[in-house]
Amino acid sequence: MLIWRMGKERGTFLGLLLALSMLAGCSSAGGGHGSTPAPTATLTANPTAITAGQEQSILTFTSTNADTGTIDGMGAVGLNSQVRVEPLTTTTYTYTATGPGGSATAQATVTVTPPGPAPTVTLSASSTSIFAGQNIFLTWTSTNATLLVIDNNVNSVRPLSGGSVRVSPSQSTTYTITATGNGQTATATATVTVAPVNSFDGIAQYPTFSSRDVDPNGAVGTIQFMEYVNTEYQAYDKTTFQPVWPTPQPIGTPWNLVPACAGTGITLDAVINFDRLALRWVIAAKAFVLSTHTYYYCIAVSNTDDLSSSTLTWYAYSFDLSSYLPKDTTTNASYLPDWTKLGTWPDAYYATMDMLDAGIEAGVLVCAFDRTNMLINTPPSASQMQCFAVPVSLDSEIILQHSLIPADVDGTIPPPSGRDEFMVSIQNPPSNGTTTISTTINVWDFHVDWTAPAHSSFNLVSSPTVAPYTPGCYLPGLPAITNCVLEPPTPGMGQLIDSVGDRLMPRLAYRNFGTYESFLVSQTVQTGTINSPGPTLQTGIRWYELRGSFTGTPSVYQSGTINPDTSLFRFLPSIAQDKVGNAAVGYSVSDTSTDPGIDFSYWSLATANAATSEVTILNGTAEEVTPTNGIGPWGSYSSMTVDPGDDCTFWYVNEYYVLLAGQTDSSWATRIANFKMPTCQ
Repeated sequence: MLIWRMGKERGTFLGLLLALSMLAGCSSAGGGHGSTPAPTATLTANPTAITAGQEQSILTFTSTNADTGTIDGMGAVGLNSQVRVEPLTTTTYTYTATGPGGSATAQATVTVTPPGPAPTVTLSASSTSIFAGQNIFLTWTSTNATLLVIDNNVNSVRPLSGGSVRVSPSQSTTYTITATGNGQTATATATVTVAPVNSFDGIAQYPTFSSRDVDPNGAVGTIQFMEYVNTEYQAYDKTTFQPVWPTPQPIGTPWNLVPACAGTGITLDAVINFDRLALRWVIAAKAFVLSTHTYYYCIAVSNTDDLSSSTLTWYAYSFDLSSYLPKDTTTNASYLPDWTKLGTWPDAYYATMDMLDAGIEAGVLVCAFDRTNMLINTPPSASQMQCFAVPVSLDSEIILQHSLIPADVDGTIPPPSGRDEFMVSIQNPPSNGTTTISTTINVWDFHVDWTAPAHSSFNLVSSPTVAPYTPGCYLPGLPAITNCVLEPPTPGMGQLIDSVGDRLMPRLAYRNFGTYESFLVSQTVQTGTINSPGPTLQTGIRWYELRGSFTGTPSVYQSGTINPDTSLFRFLPSIAQDKVGNAAVGYSVSDTSTDPGIDFSYWSLATANAATSEVTILNGTAEEVTPTNGIGPWGSYSSMTVDPGDDCTFWYVNEYYVLLAGQTDSSWATRIANFKMPTCQ
């Protein structure tokens, strides 16, 4: 039994060996009919070298006899296709093709080099707050850039290392510059805030009246802007710009019940003022009564700040100037009060007038009028007026107090109680026929005492030194001849406009800032000589800021001259400042290729030697044409005031000329503009 058993087991083992041998012979991979082929695989990279983070490589793979394909780290990718890769370091990729006959692999290496340095870029604006239509410069710097592009239609710019380009945005804009280099980008931005300049036409020569004489001035109130042009006035809504009355009002209207000032008694040179401390309108002018050869000073104070109110009335006053005006020793005629100006101060309305004797300046008359009682419609009396007539006061035959400008309050903070009124005047060069330069201006102090009039006084208190200046269009020995401003010539005749450069110009704008007080005034000065066609004295704008500490005489704190080019004449300025110390001065501009237009410049008084920026209000369209000697009756002043509503918005009025259809000669018109610095809120 043991042997059999052993024999039986051995037989079974041999049988199994035989069966396995036969099976192996049927499935051998060594070839022959019915065998399964092994897979094949290829892998290539294009390109084989890239820059990190900037380029890609395409891996292309093929296979045969495979069902699936994978790339390590990527998983299944399929058969006979491509994939994109962007390795950050040098990488060897392995492609594996797998099928019934086994698997095959292939490799490709992508060499990665680090990128070049990234670009850098900066962008800045020459001014971040401008007015519509004003040009500024965008300035950039960059490194490692091969392309620079600024959006908002500026497009590509060069040089790549840095430069600037001029832009004129019409609305607030953020500019973005994009620098591209070494496959990378960098950006920078600059934001420019654009404020609008609004303007509209005021009173015009036609069709209202045909007078060629025009002296525009005005003021802004809480609801309206009120303008005066010789013989008439009109008010305009500040929002709609529509006139308050169907037609301009004759200047005598507020004095209908005051014979000396009613009708045609007022003889030009009226002044519009808005009393910011009382919120009342004030109109002032001189009048002449032919029957008695008497001059009067006329003042009308409104009972409301709303000129469209149905309850509007005027507290009308007339003051006889006879006892103050000297008389000509030959004709016994009173000196003529001329070029009258008015300032608001807490204790009085202060008026200044040049005195003319047969057309020759012979001194000044300054008067204080009792503001407190005039605001409550107290009947006028001699006690409401205090005046000083200062006859010719010569310094080498030049009048020191020529065309005084009285201080006029802006803002809501009045001068401290008891603070005297100050006035300023030019210092013309000595009348020696050769000297053309002055180095001082004059400051005057008017102290009024309504309780004890004998204690009132008017004195020259200071002649501060200023930067040397030559009055605009100045001719040695002839300070009153100031016609030299060029304009485009009319065939056969060169035209000259009067710069009125022989005096400081209204206003002397006063503002109380709490810790100091500031007075601003401006004038036309000579800025150079141009040859067109012969030597002519170009003019620009000089401004002064006087500061005080609420006691004593204010002194000159800073000054500057506005003359940004060598061609345009700038003249007839008027200046003011807003509640945060932004100054603005408006003026006329003209030259032989530029019809007389209207511009303004602005800057911050808080920054020493701040650069000024010039903005166009109106481009002129015609010339003043005078058929006789080419010297015409251009106006004598313009007017800049600040809105009492926000204490930020400037309002300005000036004249220009226009040629209307059917006319052979141009006629004057006036333009009223308003604007606000973005930095004043």
